Amino acid sequence: MSGVAAREQEGPSMVRQPSINAQHRPPLTTDRIIESALHIIDGQGLARLTMRRLGDALEVEAMAIYHHLPRGKEQLLDHLVAHVGAMPAPDPGGAGWRESLMGWARGYRARLVEHAGVLPLLVTHRNPPALAETVASLREHLRLGGVPEQTAAVAAHTLLGYVIGHVALEVRDTRGDLRAEPGEPPVDWDARFNAGLDLVLAAVNPG
Repeated sequence: MSGVAAREQEGPSMVRQPSINAQHRPPLTTDRIIESALHIIDGQGLARLTMRRLGDALEVEAMAIYHHLPRGKEQLLDHLVAHVGAMPAPDPGGAGWRESLMGWARGYRARLVEHAGVLPLLVTHRNPPALAETVASLREHLRLGGVPEQTAAVAAHTLLGYVIGHVALEVRDTRGDLRAEPGEPPVDWDARFNAGLDLVLAAVNPG
């Protein structure tokens, strides 16, 4: 056995019986696949995401997913990185560059916390194009704030790394993986995030 069939051999072969509601299901699309995969990860964790389980959630044969994602799970993971991790900073409009970037950072943090199960993919799964537009938008905001081009390029990656790294620690703490020293109060992650963000932006452009 080889190819797609080999990748899908996760247990005894079973023939899915047609659902009585099959005719009322929306058509299978890449967007539906990604949203369903994200729902599994949010509820059960990344380790529980398999193509067979995803097919069950979508009420289709797992093989049907490969018509939309020919590279299978690797391609699905690429899409998940892009879906959750790609978030360009919006046009600042009337706001200043600093306020705009602070708003972006808080919104990005909230998205990563909401989909914390995808977070490991952002730092371990190779999908360079997924974050390119986000980094470019941060660089442009910094450039508009008077930061020299070369410095803005480095600072954009630094800002992105700060948010991702902070959320990684925050998620570990809320799951009980980090332990405060005896007598220390629980970490106020909102306050810590905002204070760190101020330091990053001040270091980039003190003005």
